Amino acid sequence: MLLKKHMELIAAIVSGAIILIAWLLKGVIPPPFWITLMIFSFIIGGFAKAKEGIEDTVKNHTLNVELLMILAAIGSAAIGYWTEGAILIFIFSLSGALETYTMQKSEKELSALMNLQPKEALCITNGTEKLLPVEDLKIDDVILVKPGERIPADGKIIKGQSAIDESALTGESIPTTKQINNDVYAGTVNLNGSLSIKITKLSKDSFVQQMIHLVQTAQQEKVPSQLFIERFESTYVKVVLITVAFMLFLPHFLFGWSWIDTLYRAMILLVVASPCALVASIMPATLSAISNGAKNGILFKGGLPIEQLSSIKAVAFDKTGTLTIGKPMVTDTYFSDSQQEQKLLSIVGSIEKHSSHPLAQAIVRHCKHLHLPTECSIEEMHEASGKGASAVYEGNSWFIGNQTLFDLKTTDETAIAQQGKTFSEAGKTVVYISKNNQLVGLIALKDAVREDTKEAIQKFKRAGIYTVMLTGDNENTAKAIAEETGIDGYYAACMPEDKQTYLRELKQKYQSVAMVGDGINDAPALATADLGIAMGAGTDVSLETADIILVKNKLEKITYAARLSERMKGIVKQNVYFSISVIILLILANFTQWIDLPLGVIGHEGSTILVILNSLRLLGS
Repeated sequence: MLLKKHMELIAAIVSGAIILIAWLLKGVIPPPFWITLMIFSFIIGGFAKAKEGIEDTVKNHTLNVELLMILAAIGSAAIGYWTEGAILIFIFSLSGALETYTMQKSEKELSALMNLQPKEALCITNGTEKLLPVEDLKIDDVILVKPGERIPADGKIIKGQSAIDESALTGESIPTTKQINNDVYAGTVNLNGSLSIKITKLSKDSFVQQMIHLVQTAQQEKVPSQLFIERFESTYVKVVLITVAFMLFLPHFLFGWSWIDTLYRAMILLVVASPCALVASIMPATLSAISNGAKNGILFKGGLPIEQLSSIKAVAFDKTGTLTIGKPMVTDTYFSDSQQEQKLLSIVGSIEKHSSHPLAQAIVRHCKHLHLPTECSIEEMHEASGKGASAVYEGNSWFIGNQTLFDLKTTDETAIAQQGKTFSEAGKTVVYISKNNQLVGLIALKDAVREDTKEAIQKFKRAGIYTVMLTGDNENTAKAIAEETGIDGYYAACMPEDKQTYLRELKQKYQSVAMVGDGINDAPALATADLGIAMGAGTDVSLETADIILVKNKLEKITYAARLSERMKGIVKQNVYFSISVIILLILANFTQWIDLPLGVIGHEGSTILVILNSLRLLGS
């Protein structure tokens, strides 16, 4: 299976090896054997591209560069230049094999989404539990999802309540409390309560499957530059082949050339008009820019992302894990008795240490950061799903949880309640603490902004690039993060399809838009944007979907990549103009009989070497 998957690449390498062997043995083995080696290199290296070119021509009724390169190689061999023809085949087949390999790699992004949805579900029928494939579930079936399990299908809770981790789909870093009649989605994680869920959508219509469809649809959309290249390719091949066809007989009648000279000049034209230098104008520059980016913590998936980057006019950011660290951190504490704050925090940390809830873990981390002990002897520790925890310490009853646990009213005039309201309006999550049913303090938490986020946003603004945040968080949290980072705008409470909608609106307004994200929920948006950029610490699907990956999670690297893009485009333009000029010069010289085949080959290969050397300048930082 692995051998078949990489057959095209293996064929190209074998072809190159045969060429090397033939070159080393030239003059040592008899000419018939040497020519036989070259024929093998032609067949092995050129079969895949020749087949692709012929099939594409038959299917789309248009000519392509694959055919032109094969004909140019055969033409070289026909006039005795086997090595040049074989190298032409080898270079072209190798580039095609690498292109195929890249396409195969990109298909892995959908497997990451597919793996998000469990394969089986525990279905309850007439009180009997039975494990069924997810595909066999029907609408109104009831399934049981235990704590710690991933929800296998979209549905509605009919029994139980729990905190649900929806970060994989919505990007919301803090788990959402779900209870009876609340909707839940396939792929999300049930954290701490047993749930009975009635199926509301078939497996093929689930939220995860919709995301897969969104990614597939977005990836099928061709960018304008790709369409232009396809049109140019067909036109270029037609012009060359028509010109060569005329060269096969017209000079004999118009200029009195002999048939041998006419055929000789036609074959020279086929060789010098082959676009090796033109192709080399782009690929070495692209590889050099990719190497430069990798050295600086930026991974480009091909040349098109680098080309597009310099034309970006707006950048959309996910919040959780992109602008922020991606996990809650304690930002504020408030206690009615400030002198007892450290002791109270130590008790709270001791209670929360027994909970697996992300907020509880954040509070424990905060206590450890302050070097506070969390070893208090806690008794009767209980968790109230979606609300908080209770425990007994030294005969006193302690409760730690959200506003629901305490049934706080916005009209409550206590200092703690008012402070909690202030923190909530600032986009923070508030955890209240009570001792013997009396509020004694609170802890505010927030997903902290990355250290380099503010600086990166300012760099984008100075470059005239509009910045916007797309987040699944609520309005208060989104507003607070937007103000803290200095971002130009934001959209809150975004589901994956909402992010796509907003991106399409941004594309209409700014023409070229990039999306930066890190979660599975960002995959459709990354695929929809003109340029998808993923954080290196992101999920597999975001890394596979994105065009660019920031290995070290540094947003400021995007501006460096944009400057690299400008340099690459400048060098590519130089190479293209030079290579086209050389091709035109060689063609004219051939028409006037100023060059013979060796000189044509030297001019053709020499121009290729020069544009490669020019491209290597991009390796410098």
